[in-house]
Amino acid sequence: MRYYVSSAFERGLRSLPAFKKERIKKAIQLAVAFFETGQLPHGLGLKLLQHDFWEIRASLDERVIFQRNKNTIEFILIGSHDDIKRFLKRTK
Repeated sequence: MRYYVSSAFERGLRSLPAFKKERIKKAIQLAVAFFETGQLPHGLGLKLLQHDFWEIRASLDERVIFQRNKNTIEFILIGSHDDIKRFLKRTK
């Protein structure tokens, strides 16, 4: 599996305070572990949103959107529940 991050994801991560960055990084590490082992860690909050867009929860108010294709995963956006809804509306 190959992993990428979008420029929007990088910008979003840079703009966060250190404690939120750590939560996001931990959620991504858990997601990568899941993709590599097939074992879903407790609390990851993995959810298929539409087509090939997925969400993981870093906390109650921080979510990460990624797109999964055959051999690649691209982390696209960090945001709130409302940010994710807006993103999904634009992709329809």
